[in-house]
Amino acid sequence: MNRLPLQLRSVAYALRGGFLVRPLLIAMALGLCGAVLSSVEEAAPDVAAWVPSTLFPSREDAQVAQVILSVIAGSIMTVVSIVFAILLMTLTLASMQFSPRILISFVRDRGTQWTLGIFLGTFCYCVAALPAARSMPHPFAPVATVAGAMLLALICVGWLLFFIHHISQAISVNHIVDRIAGETEQVIDELMPYPRTSYDRTASPVLDPDEPEFPILNEVSGYIRFIDVPRLMHFARAHHLRVRVTRGVGHFVPAGVPLLMISRRARLDRNRAVELTGAFDIGPMRTLQQDVEFGVIQIADIALRAISPAVNDPSTAISCIDQLTRILIRWVDRLPPESRLFSPPHVLRVVLPWIELEGLLNTAIEQIRAYATTDAAVSLRLLRLLHDVAVTVENGALRQHIVERGRRVVDGCRGRLPPDDMARLEQRLAGLEDLGSPANALNDPGSSHHSPGEGRHQA
Repeated sequence: MNRLPLQLRSVAYALRGGFLVRPLLIAMALGLCGAVLSSVEEAAPDVAAWVPSTLFPSREDAQVAQVILSVIAGSIMTVVSIVFAILLMTLTLASMQFSPRILISFVRDRGTQWTLGIFLGTFCYCVAALPAARSMPHPFAPVATVAGAMLLALICVGWLLFFIHHISQAISVNHIVDRIAGETEQVIDELMPYPRTSYDRTASPVLDPDEPEFPILNEVSGYIRFIDVPRLMHFARAHHLRVRVTRGVGHFVPAGVPLLMISRRARLDRNRAVELTGAFDIGPMRTLQQDVEFGVIQIADIALRAISPAVNDPSTAISCIDQLTRILIRWVDRLPPESRLFSPPHVLRVVLPWIELEGLLNTAIEQIRAYATTDAAVSLRLLRLLHDVAVTVENGALRQHIVERGRRVVDGCRGRLPPDDMARLEQRLAGLEDLGSPANALNDPGSSHHSPGEGRHQA
């Protein structure tokens, strides 16, 4: 196996989310249309008869066609500069007000990509059609092509209005966190495709093999963005090895640090080691390919900045907590990814450190809890998050741990909030503790995945 498929996947993910591929393809397609249509019209002049004379009365004057195409091309480039200015202003505002990490979400926005593509494509269409409009040696005016340019100009006017409306919505914090949450849910669906209620996975046996392990060092510093698990499995099975990944997706791995541990060094030469490390996509920044925690971090960053003394916007923090609830419930509802892979069934081949619910709860809650000790509204919403997550959890021990987190939220607020606010916190904590009681762990209908709405209604 070579490394090309994983590299192609990484390049495709990066280009799909930037301002290069989609706008460039749209511009090239429209430019090609301008060149082809003008050539076809020159070869078959009868095409111009389909254009109403009111749109283009001077059918024999090539200079009129040249002027129209030139004016549209120049005007469109002026509009493109305005679009870029608006876009850069939006990116700067979002980075300063919310978090630099959310720029990835803006860059991947298809509405903006299509806007750039349509405007640049109209310019390319006019430039490609200009050579066909000539006065010598034989005068020719591409009437249908000019009519197409006029139609594209009208489309650009409407698209500019759409872009301004789209940007005004895109910088709304509710829209931003909803989009990030939606992308994170898509990652969860890809990483954990099976609902937890579909079947019960038998617990993998915890094995501690006696044979020693040997490190495979990382050669490129960066964040682990994607792990090709089937490729690791195929390699381990083909070479009769046990492979243990030392760090999970989203972790930073410096060069020279062990990336993998293998069971038999004698079966792995330099070329095979490079082939094994080729199953990892490592880059300078985290992405939402397999990194569910990165989506949670983006939303938590916005919440932390909102409750900072410089901003003091608890409503934004509450919106972020609501979206974090949505992500955590989606995670709880899915069967966790298998961290121990066997082939054949009794032979351990690959060990992967996937993040668990405990880690997601830490990322989503702990920093917000620490900085929201003087904000009753944010602390109350944190307790509601824990309640909603606890409703969807069937494991009694995990419910107790969630209840303990709720107690830490309330304990952190003691002495910092008025008695009335503390009474509300205590009341909501009591409802959470009822869910964690042994009787509710067995009998509470909200603990079942089939009727989570009943327990959620109690919050």
